[in-house]
Amino acid sequence: MRGVHGLRGAVRIEVLSDDPSRFEVGRALHPEGSDQTLQVAWCQEDGPGLLVRFEGIDSREAAEPLRDRYLEAETGAATLAEGAFYWHELEGVPVTTADGEVLGHVSDIFRAGGGEVLVVTGGPRGEILVPTVRSVVLELAPRDGRIVVDAAALDLEGPPPVPKPRGRRTTRAIKAARAASEESAT
Repeated sequence: MRGVHGLRGAVRIEVLSDDPSRFEVGRALHPEGSDQTLQVAWCQEDGPGLLVRFEGIDSREAAEPLRDRYLEAETGAATLAEGAFYWHELEGVPVTTADGEVLGHVSDIFRAGGGEVLVVTGGPRGEILVPTVRSVVLELAPRDGRIVVDAAALDLEGPPPVPKPRGRRTTRAIKAARAASEESAT
């Protein structure tokens, strides 16, 4: 939710779902990470998003805790198109390059423009932002536990950076780290 609107508890929502019926009067939504159920009492288009009021939330103060939180909808028996996935299915999935280099795992997802961007962390290259477009993502199989990306499209050519030695940085320690890196690259 982007914010609170007015004095009667309406909230501004940026819609990330492809199913607009999720915000119809009577539908149930849940604040991210909560078992609380919010029943849609009223909904109206508002520029790029929606204005929504929930049953039992009738003041600005009551709506304030919902600010900057995602709303989750129950998927029920809904089926996705082939090749489509829910965001939660992508979180935690390992990401590798076509050459087999492990880049980390998907730790977050956000929308930028008309598409999603995967935040990949936990690998030797640090945080990597991966746009979910065909020219970058070669294989998207989160249910099989893998996402394969094109290293060249992400400008990841060459070996990962050599970690600097901890503690006292002597010339000898730096040379040893470089030599070990060169040996593992061959």
